[in-house]
Amino acid sequence: MGDHYFSASPSVASRRGSVRLHTSGADLTLATDTGVFSHTRLDRGTKVLLDAAPMPPVRGPLLDVGCGYGPIALTLAARRRRLPVWAVDLNERALGLTRENADAAGLGNVIACRPEDVPGDVTFAGIYSNPPIRSGKAALHELLLRWLPRLMPGGRAYLVVAKNLGSDSLARWLSDEQGFPATRLVSEKGYRVLEVAPAS
Repeated sequence: MGDHYFSASPSVASRRGSVRLHTSGADLTLATDTGVFSHTRLDRGTKVLLDAAPMPPVRGPLLDVGCGYGPIALTLAARRRRLPVWAVDLNERALGLTRENADAAGLGNVIACRPEDVPGDVTFAGIYSNPPIRSGKAALHELLLRWLPRLMPGGRAYLVVAKNLGSDSLARWLSDEQGFPATRLVSEKGYRVLEVAPAS
């Protein structure tokens, strides 16, 4: 697969569609397109994350890492309309869809941008992600080490990872090697949701 959803500018021809998002706090129809992660349906891991992950124990900005067309970011924004929700992705097509979907839903608290456009002084009460495991371990570790240090004191990150794609080894790496305490919040439908606390 030469052109993947984590390409900055997908070369695959556009073929738009839509996905129904129905979860606690959000009932929306989202525009999707080829070249974006899980463009034909709501990914099962994302659904498990949205159903299981709570709002963080402290109040502050929220972050969706690898936002795709926006199901996580829009759900968070609908649940907490007074909080800014940052949605970051390398994929420009995905960012355009997230902005379009936020506008259509009347969610003016969503800020969709490339990672480098998030101001360096912004910290987050909650970070949510269905991370791109298939981008490789090195890229995944780099991604997590970019954002997890930006958790506010008392904040939490929630990551959904398929059990057969290394969720347990990722939790050990976070806890034992990087100092970010990671615990299994839920295990469902072949996925595990990890809750990650700031490094002590």
